[in-house]
Amino acid sequence: MDLRRNPATAALGLVGDQLKRFTPKLRHGDVDDRDPDAIRELLPVLWLFVSAWFRPDVQGLNHIPASGPALIVGNHTGGIMSPEVLISQLAITTYCGEDRPFYQLAHRMVLNSPLAPILRKFGTVEADPDNGHNVLASGGLLQVFPGGDYEVFRPTSQSALVDFGGRKGFLRLALKHDVPIIPQVTIGGQETALFLSRGEKLAEFLHLDKTMRLKVLPIMLAAPFGVTLPYAPFLPLPSKIVLRYLEPVNLREKYGDDPDLDQVYDDLIGTMQDVLTSLQAERKLPVIG
Repeated sequence: MDLRRNPATAALGLVGDQLKRFTPKLRHGDVDDRDPDAIRELLPVLWLFVSAWFRPDVQGLNHIPASGPALIVGNHTGGIMSPEVLISQLAITTYCGEDRPFYQLAHRMVLNSPLAPILRKFGTVEADPDNGHNVLASGGLLQVFPGGDYEVFRPTSQSALVDFGGRKGFLRLALKHDVPIIPQVTIGGQETALFLSRGEKLAEFLHLDKTMRLKVLPIMLAAPFGVTLPYAPFLPLPSKIVLRYLEPVNLREKYGDDPDLDQVYDDLIGTMQDVLTSLQAERKLPVIG
């Protein structure tokens, strides 16, 4: 490619090449990485850190079934740092006990973030359908974030918006294993940085959807360097994070043996959106909460 003729395209191409080179180095999460003994040791220290930085307010843990498999479905926030991932791990593990099998599906990028070694020990595995099926089939708790990178990098102006991007695979997963869905609603993560744009067109131009399963190449301002490279670690602002767990939804009990997935999706998103809107109305100030 001739840089003199098309410098912008050439520069973007070089970025894409570098990202492709990075791909083979990414690690996959494995269910065997979860370590109850390590969780017992890390839990008090991590709770202390998280409590001091994010001042989490976790509501409705009583809605998580005391035993058996279940699917926890959450809206996703805060870019690659996703504070609700760690907070929910700590909260649910504290509530249910370290030995109860609890796993979270996440993008491979998350499994290579600075927090990845800790997340793996707490049960974070790659968002692969087989991992989801294996966890539920073995009677474990599974947490998913259907919005993925599309939702987690939405602009800060859309902080109070639930946006799964129309993805309904989690509904099929719940129906296949006949497990209840526990909605998890989070607010505050989109205030840990200033998310300006998802950069969808840029990701499409660089073919990142095919090379790295990335549909966005976000543009953001974050501490400590201001303009932050896509998917680069950053220091999240100490935004107050609020999580609320809602009543379990048994799809077949509520919608019959052959539910209309579009209707179920719209109902679930609508319920979560109502809660998120309410939580947003309760926030007095950004970051401070």
